Amino acid sequence: MRNFLKQTFASLVGSLLGLFIFCGVGTTGLLFLLFAAASSKDVGPVVKDKSVLVFDLSTNITDGKPSSSELLQQVLSTEDNKRMSLRTVLEALDKAQRDKRIVGIYLDGTDATQAKVTGFASLKEIRQALEKCRAAGKKIIAYGMDWGEKEYYLSSVADSIVVNPLGGMEINGLSTQPMFYAGALEKYGVGVQIVRVGKFKGAVEPFILKKLSPENRAQTQELLDDVWGEWRATVGASRKINPQQLQAIADNQALLLADQAKANRLVDKVGYFDQVVADLKQLTNSDKEDKTFRQISLKEYAEVSGKSLGVERDSQNKIAVVYAEGEIVDGQGDDGDVGGDRFAKIFRRLRQDKNVKAVVLRINSPGGSVSGSDVIQREVRLTGQDKPVIVSMGNVAASGGYWIATDSKRIFAEPNTVTGSIGVFAQIFNFQKLANDNGVTWDSVKTARYADTQSVGRPKSPGELAIYQRSVNRIYDTFLDKVAQGRKLPKQKVAEIAQGRVWSGAAAKKIGLVDDIGGLDAAVKYAATAANLGDNWQLQEYPKGGNLRERFFGQVSEQARTVLGVDKVQLKAPDPLMSEFQKLQQELAILRKMNDPQGIYARLPFNLKIE
Repeated sequence: MRNFLKQTFASLVGSLLGLFIFCGVGTTGLLFLLFAAASSKDVGPVVKDKSVLVFDLSTNITDGKPSSSELLQQVLSTEDNKRMSLRTVLEALDKAQRDKRIVGIYLDGTDATQAKVTGFASLKEIRQALEKCRAAGKKIIAYGMDWGEKEYYLSSVADSIVVNPLGGMEINGLSTQPMFYAGALEKYGVGVQIVRVGKFKGAVEPFILKKLSPENRAQTQELLDDVWGEWRATVGASRKINPQQLQAIADNQALLLADQAKANRLVDKVGYFDQVVADLKQLTNSDKEDKTFRQISLKEYAEVSGKSLGVERDSQNKIAVVYAEGEIVDGQGDDGDVGGDRFAKIFRRLRQDKNVKAVVLRINSPGGSVSGSDVIQREVRLTGQDKPVIVSMGNVAASGGYWIATDSKRIFAEPNTVTGSIGVFAQIFNFQKLANDNGVTWDSVKTARYADTQSVGRPKSPGELAIYQRSVNRIYDTFLDKVAQGRKLPKQKVAEIAQGRVWSGAAAKKIGLVDDIGGLDAAVKYAATAANLGDNWQLQEYPKGGNLRERFFGQVSEQARTVLGVDKVQLKAPDPLMSEFQKLQQELAILRKMNDPQGIYARLPFNLKIE
């Protein structure tokens, strides 16, 4: 028996040891392959003379750089590998503008409609960078099969726009189509009680109404009109088309075939891809025998050193750029969240870092937890007492996203930024009818009247709702105070422009919620001036990425996919029904992130998605 136990134990240990060695060898082998692939390349990409920079319009452009987990996904996923940060794109275009080896930029719109949606404010900054390239003599050529408003907004900057003979474009204006769940909740017996302040606080409407309220409809219409007006003015200026003509196209044609797009001067040529390649080969003086034109992708070019071009800086004086991108949540938060405690810690460290002379807070958030927002805002205020804190608003900086901006020295926004939404709410669900209809009931034993207030087994009483309302009113009043003090506005005026109302960046500047129209670069330059740094400064970005360097993953991603047998997948056109399911899934994900300890939120309307 004793020998049997010894043999069994020895066998078990041997098996575990073998498994460990196997896993270790496998992991080591994979890492060896990855490092070998990385080391097989040169220190940096080689840019040949008379090259064209290829900008794939299906690139997923986000404010911040990917986290460590997202970096790992980039190795295995073709789609994630197309992700670039806005700052990286802008810096690459800045280098291209100065680089004599770059003779042109090709805007590849063949898969543009498959891109994860980038907001109009980010596109505005990229478009301005492309305009500088064109002014510097870089020829810009755009080609695509199907353009929507966002893709065309960027492509309209080009010297030459070519559409496939079987392609076309959708120029039918902008819309938003919010989902409403009140009917479904009512059908299945889920009760909803709302406590809010501000007649425009549309975030709660999907749960209590079956369509937009008149107030919410009015503010949404005004916001869309502002964004659409900026689109028409910008595109019209580039294409030399009167904004009224663009409105007529949207009202009367909407979907234009290739020939119609050319007849309306929206494109310059109707042609095939090989014809565009021939033009680009001529631009780059490529040989006729060459398979394609001399080129380098935007992502690869981003790895090119900018020192010789006067772009890269090396200084002990740091300007920190903090990317607050995503839902604001209480606590640390996950990747893609703006965790109150996590971002407060970042600001504490920046405040104590003597090398950091100024901070730019880049906000791309619809808000969320009031507690999380206030924790961040407090640290922003304390940091501002030691060094300048400048806010750059991205696509969305509203509600809690505006809360954290209030104590900054200066606020920059694009004209098509979505901001404001100064209001708070609490929503309370109960499942009494749903449970009762299925034979489930509750009972209660308590020592005080409100001991079971948190129960989901019944609606809240008038007395309980009054308690919630007092709390919401107090926080709303605090929000107004913070805006009034930070923006140096009379509280009465803030109360008039608050009410949960959403504003465009252009409108927000007129009413004092925003100081200047401009993007991230403008905010960084202002920060340098405010800190008296001249040209002696260098950027540092936060939150910091993971332990695995983005450069390493960018170099070996293609090799790793080959080694692991992960093939590129042909993206398919989105199914309309699936799109609606995905929209519902996204909103359920928002509900899961609502973790404020007080249950009170400062957030933009849930499904304000401009399409």
